[in-house]
Amino acid sequence: MRRLPEITGMLTIHRPVAAAAAAVAVALVAGCGSVAATTAAPGASGSAGPCGTRSASAAPAGRSDVRITAAGPSCAEYEVTNPGSEPSDVTVVFSLLSADGGALDSVTRTVPAIAPGATVPARVDLGGWAAPQAGAGPRVRILQVRRVPSAEAPQPAGPCPASGLRLYADRGDAAMGLRVVGLHLRNCGSTTVTVNGYPELQLLDLEHRPIDGVRILPGGAEIATGTGADDLPQEIALRPGEGARSAIVWRNTTQDGTPVNAPYVRIRAFPDAAPVMVTPELDLGTTGRLGVGAWKREDVPA
Repeated sequence: MRRLPEITGMLTIHRPVAAAAAAVAVALVAGCGSVAATTAAPGASGSAGPCGTRSASAAPAGRSDVRITAAGPSCAEYEVTNPGSEPSDVTVVFSLLSADGGALDSVTRTVPAIAPGATVPARVDLGGWAAPQAGAGPRVRILQVRRVPSAEAPQPAGPCPASGLRLYADRGDAAMGLRVVGLHLRNCGSTTVTVNGYPELQLLDLEHRPIDGVRILPGGAEIATGTGADDLPQEIALRPGEGARSAIVWRNTTQDGTPVNAPYVRIRAFPDAAPVMVTPELDLGTTGRLGVGAWKREDVPA
């Protein structure tokens, strides 16, 4: 079996395990042995790889688009399929479970630029995760999978996007039902870019379909005070290397009605800007409201 490269990537925003697990498929692989199933896995060799044995008679365990194919004490091999019609970056959140099923830790990996219909093998390093018991390998769970078009994927690091702007969301903060996620804009190009006002947001469901019925409010005052999203709009000229910041603010209150969850948000820094799709995992409850702050200047670390 050939050795698979470990795919590293960006961290995504993590919600509590209970909230995420209700919306995603779960796959468990115990120990270093075969993945139990009844049909043959494509390309399965039956030989021992760096992450344990993969049986020729075992199908991969997991979802239809992400499958764990082998697992050992220090790593797991998996395959990611892009079922869409355009190249996509697929982000997978893995969780390690103890022998009694408790979550020990989590790690996030992004496999970039998967062609439509293609399946890509990858490996995740589980270093630092202690085995549940002596002599036993870890129990690996696929906790969450998110897929964004590669052309719209956030790029907080690496080569500057063709637009000359980096736009991405941070990990956010949550307390007492209030959520605040920062949006960061960086001019990594060679010309000055001017922003004035609020970023444009489009909320999307798991299939990237627009979500209607949610009011997007200017500022965060109607949601909560002190969130940093209440500055008045101002024109900001961002020279190369400079940055700006905004924030989205919401509560997950649930009363009468159907709760709204928007895992994806398509953002434009200004009306003609290139779109970027982020994954803030909006659990809006039944509030029907999302506050967005105006862009304000932000110091960029050297």
